[in-house]
Amino acid sequence: MIHSLFLINASGDIFLEKHWKSVVSRSVCDYFFEAQERASEAENVPPVIPTPHHYLLSVYRHKIFFVAVIQSEVPPLFVIEFLHRVVDTFQDYFGVCSEVIIKDNVVVVYEVLEEMLDNGFPLATESNILKELIKPPTILRTVVNTITGSTNVGDQLPTGQLSVVPWRRTGVKYTNNEAYFDVIEEIDAIIDKSGSTITAEIQGVIDACVKLTGMPDLTLSFMNPRLLDDVSFHPCVRFKRWESERILSFIPPDGNFRLLSYHVSAQNLVAIPVYVKHNISFRDSSSLGRFEITVGPKQTMMPKSVLNMTLTPSQGTHVFDPVTKLLSWDVGKINPQKLPSLKGSVSLQAGTSKPDENPTINLQFKIQQLAISGLKVNRLDMYGEKYKPFKGIKYMTKAGKFQVRT
Repeated sequence: MIHSLFLINASGDIFLEKHWKSVVSRSVCDYFFEAQERASEAENVPPVIPTPHHYLLSVYRHKIFFVAVIQSEVPPLFVIEFLHRVVDTFQDYFGVCSEVIIKDNVVVVYEVLEEMLDNGFPLATESNILKELIKPPTILRTVVNTITGSTNVGDQLPTGQLSVVPWRRTGVKYTNNEAYFDVIEEIDAIIDKSGSTITAEIQGVIDACVKLTGMPDLTLSFMNPRLLDDVSFHPCVRFKRWESERILSFIPPDGNFRLLSYHVSAQNLVAIPVYVKHNISFRDSSSLGRFEITVGPKQTMMPKSVLNMTLTPSQGTHVFDPVTKLLSWDVGKINPQKLPSLKGSVSLQAGTSKPDENPTINLQFKIQQLAISGLKVNRLDMYGEKYKPFKGIKYMTKAGKFQVRT
């Protein structure tokens, strides 16, 4: 399966490597570095890179490339999903996943990776099971380990590893029994200069934080489950019941986990939740231009011939970098009764011709208590336990790659 794992920072330095079978030379990463040089951005590096004797599969998260080396035919999405699990586990263990944090906790990192893969094959990938095997680092535990020479490895095999529910440990007890679910949707869209939607897609997830005593059996139903398309479930979900009844039935892991991720196609898109009015023009016979935007953008790239911009925002703050030609406008909270605007003049280099194209506006926004797809949870029921838990649902919509062309 997976022979080796290399962690590479944005500068192209390999700062950590782990081998499960035979040791693979670092020189295999030269093929990855060549692909990285050809890519315009880090996100554009191909996730699968063939070499004469290996395949390199990678994901890029938190400014780190996680590169797996395999020698035989393996489903690539299987490996990529495992790499995402590695990143999520590091984030859960250390709070953040960064090069500095990984270096500071390198012993725990190697211990976790050793448990996640057995001879190159995935074994324990659930965070709450791993935390029984390898104790998360704390200041006190680090001091004790330094003095006594002990490690973070647990003394006993997790009870969940021996049951038919390997993602949940047995004997869980809580004073306050709570179950929270966050429905988070991200819109990727391109809007043309007339305001029409060229493409629009919604990527959504339901993240859960379940702290319930015993072995609860939950069911989660939706008002409009047919909206969900291309759904990916946590292993705890009973897929056959979803297929027949469109109800999520599951015994949850203990703590935080991602219940499902889903995709909503453009046909089902309810509405674009932003309003952008723009007027960007360049004069033929002058070194000046006009710039005016109303509502919502945080950053936009200007043509190279632009020297400077003299702008006045009705609210928020703006910064123009004359080197990168990047204009950033932090609008803040939008009041529908008084739409924010940013207007002023653009100074061009003397003697240059009028730019051929207008800049593209990239938007970032968050809308609380709204799932733009229209998805709504109907009810959450619990079976198998006699107590009544506290339940809560939150919704949020945010922008992904959201562009407005001018």
